[in-house]
Amino acid sequence: MGVATSTVRAVNELTAQWADVSESGTVFSAPGVWPLLAHLAAGADGVARGELAEALGVPARQAADAARELFAAMGAMRGLDTALGLWTQRTLELKEEWEAGLPSDAHGVLTGDPAVDHQALDAWTVERTGGLIDRMPVTLTEDTRMVLASALTMRTQWLSPFREVELETAYEPWVTKPRLGLWRSSAVLDRVGVADTPRGWVTELKVLGNNALDVHLLLGEQAMTPGQVLGAGIGILAGRYVVARGPQLPYGNVGPGLRVEKMRCTRPEPPSLEVTTAAFHMNASHDLLKLHRWFGLTAARDTSSGHFPGISDFPLAIGSAEQSTMAKFGALGFEAAAVTAFDAVAGGLPDLRYVTTRISAAFDRPFGFLALHRHTRLVLTAGWVTDPLPFPAYDWEDEC
Repeated sequence: MGVATSTVRAVNELTAQWADVSESGTVFSAPGVWPLLAHLAAGADGVARGELAEALGVPARQAADAARELFAAMGAMRGLDTALGLWTQRTLELKEEWEAGLPSDAHGVLTGDPAVDHQALDAWTVERTGGLIDRMPVTLTEDTRMVLASALTMRTQWLSPFREVELETAYEPWVTKPRLGLWRSSAVLDRVGVADTPRGWVTELKVLGNNALDVHLLLGEQAMTPGQVLGAGIGILAGRYVVARGPQLPYGNVGPGLRVEKMRCTRPEPPSLEVTTAAFHMNASHDLLKLHRWFGLTAARDTSSGHFPGISDFPLAIGSAEQSTMAKFGALGFEAAAVTAFDAVAGGLPDLRYVTTRISAAFDRPFGFLALHRHTRLVLTAGWVTDPLPFPAYDWEDEC
């Protein structure tokens, strides 16, 4: 099942806006928030309805249909698991039209005991994310009448795996302790490219998954902010910026972390793309009410009155809105490591009669990433990497 281009554009724009207010290492998922905002907008009125529609980028009257279409499309993507849950107190009567817009198996009951309810919500979270997240990011009180939540889990394996190495970097905060690097070489040059954006040059590397779920790594000029780099990545996806791909690049330092050079060799060799990046495993929590203007929740958080008559006749306001996220990028698969050294002495000058081209892409300082569905270009998760995984300490044996 497909999803409208306008919906993809709206969700990706929310990703770009969220990135614009991010300042350090983080990971977040706009598709985890957007459908919930859409269902809220469908039941809102007054100022809250207008603010939610503006944040969504679609009219409020179309929001619920767009959310259902988005969830259905994501549910059909291989490697992606999604779920939506609704819990209400027994005394809260929902409007039939609004409730009918949610999945039939989504509705649960709140007992009114915060401890008991949180245990049930946490169990739902563990089940829906396969244990990647173990607690639902919601604050329950005796005044809680309704909880609306979503879960999104993405898994993919690289078409071409990396090899684990110690990351070589001149970036001072990463030099203090060895970092786990990932390296691979390929003859497919168009996986890398560089774009000239209004805020500076950005290098993009596409890391393809085996189920059409990919990750695009983004390295900008050192003066660029995380929001500018990630926003450039969204612009590249939308076709707003022209990208010069590997085969089109001239020789020299052609972009951030990107170099093209001629290499002499002893036999004919095809051009190659050598990639070095950093492995990372990161978690983040977000209080969306602190960013209420970006998510259209300014009026909706006012508890002095109700804002969602389309959901229930009972006056409802938003008491909390949070997201917990995680992301892990690695070589994908178990690998054993060994270090072997040979002292090779000269045996005559090599006959370097052949020339080939080598493109080197190094993501060896803070960089951004967009995890997306290849065909729709829907960004599922985005983030900024500032603290890669440490290089593991191996216990070497004296004998073999």
